Amino acid sequence: MIHFLSQQFQLETHKTTWKRELMAGLTSFFTSAYIILVNPLILKDAGIPLSASMIATIAASIIGCLLMALWVNAPIIVIPGMGVNAFFSYTMIQSIGLTPNQGLAVIIVSGILFFLVTISPFGNRILASVPDSLKHGITVGIGLFLTFIGLQKGGIIQSSDTTIVALGNFRDPITLSTLLGLVVTLVLFLRNTKGGLLIGLLFTSLLTLCITDKKEITAKGIDFHAYNHIFASGDFSILQIPFWIAVFSMTMIVLFENMGLLSGMLPDIEKFPRAYKVVAISTIASGILGTSPTIASAESASGISVGGKTGIPALVTAILFAFSALALPVIQLIPGNAVAPVLIIIGALMTKSVVDIPFSDFSESFPAFLIIVCIPLTSSIADGLAFGFIAYPLAKVAIGKSKQVSPLIYLIAVLFLLNIVASSILVH
Repeated sequence: MIHFLSQQFQLETHKTTWKRELMAGLTSFFTSAYIILVNPLILKDAGIPLSASMIATIAASIIGCLLMALWVNAPIIVIPGMGVNAFFSYTMIQSIGLTPNQGLAVIIVSGILFFLVTISPFGNRILASVPDSLKHGITVGIGLFLTFIGLQKGGIIQSSDTTIVALGNFRDPITLSTLLGLVVTLVLFLRNTKGGLLIGLLFTSLLTLCITDKKEITAKGIDFHAYNHIFASGDFSILQIPFWIAVFSMTMIVLFENMGLLSGMLPDIEKFPRAYKVVAISTIASGILGTSPTIASAESASGISVGGKTGIPALVTAILFAFSALALPVIQLIPGNAVAPVLIIIGALMTKSVVDIPFSDFSESFPAFLIIVCIPLTSSIADGLAFGFIAYPLAKVAIGKSKQVSPLIYLIAVLFLLNIVASSILVH
């Protein structure tokens, strides 16, 4: 059996061992397991029941990881994406005004469009046409957005009528527990502790629960009845303009975010076309299962860094996600502020890409800068992308280098501009 699996995963071809691959799988899981807690807490703000979204998160992660392991044979972990889940909850549902069921339908349609791109010549053409500066700007902008959300959820910052945001109340026990949790999580992460983010999340949870009125703490069992209401519950309101605005925005996000993540992490870039198809299929499955889109997660880098080269790390992660379902009743006790340290640290990790932006060329750096600042300041990934992709061809035309811009980028810029116009008409 072991010999058969070794041949299937091509261990000799990849010059790796079972020990190395299994360790990479364990590392990948413990690095990404926080999503079981974090994703449902964010989707809760969209009106999706906590228990139901936990089931959906685990199911979508299992499917995505299995596809990546068995079809692509790549050490890429596929889980609900941080940032795109925030777009789902805070932009699509709270800002645009879609219902959760309409939002899930948007994910399915976006996934189908995404898949059509992956099976057409446009997939590789778009990958080649998007400037590296914009790809890095997207990563940094999403990182700042996650940090901003984490600071809010932890009470470290709060809204202000005079300065928009201000420091939170540091006398609040919840805020203090978040700060202490951030310190502990940071120390664990800096010391390369396996599962440091998860340990830090649990520490912050326990600390918060210790200072919370015990009467308010209730451990609920898994509500499968609630899950029945979100499984395959998409409301395809195809005659409504907000629906298609959300579809366009979501499609652009999953298409370009996965493109950047896969191109930057895959040990074997020749596996990109098949891996790109997997995340598209997994996006469709996410909408059906009842969660925000899964993506090729940045946490995959943790397993790759310890030697993962085949699909075994993804397979191990899928199996461990399945076993984690047994602990769901306990997981529901996790307080909302416990995710703050994780969001802040992950956001900081994503901002490392800023060093790869060529700031010596302002026509490259300014569009990337617009993406970086507009994503968190507008609380919308799609709007941040729009500003950057519109500014890029304008900057190149201004300096007489319009031929350096791919025709696809001009098309994408026009589409983003139309999206902004449509959104403005809708809101006002």
